[in-house]
Amino acid sequence: MPKESKDVKAMADLLRQGAALTEHACPACSSPLFKLKSGDLWCVQCKKRVIVVEEGAQPTEAARPLLLNSLESTILAKIDEVNKKIREETDIERLQKLNDALSMLLENLQRVRRIKGQ
Repeated sequence: MPKESKDVKAMADLLRQGAALTEHACPACSSPLFKLKSGDLWCVQCKKRVIVVEEGAQPTEAARPLLLNSLESTILAKIDEVNKKIREETDIERLQKLNDALSMLLENLQRVRRIKGQ
């Protein structure tokens, strides 16, 4: 069964279970969000809970783990990019800049993981 058909079936199942279709769209995939009976917003396509923060508002404690996970993923992706560039680079000055960037990313990764552990 194609992914789209599975998503539509999952959306129909949520509606039958009492979930409500909302006016919000998933920030990651733009799929419509559903409000579950628990009050949580759910993205069927991403299979994740979504927290909506109004523009200018401070994220709630509930959003903190999601934000930290997203930040950690971004930093890890950047570390991978820098690593690939280091492997290909032969210019010493450019290698130094890449090393500085890598050090900064690793420090930030350590900070995020420390905050997540609290």
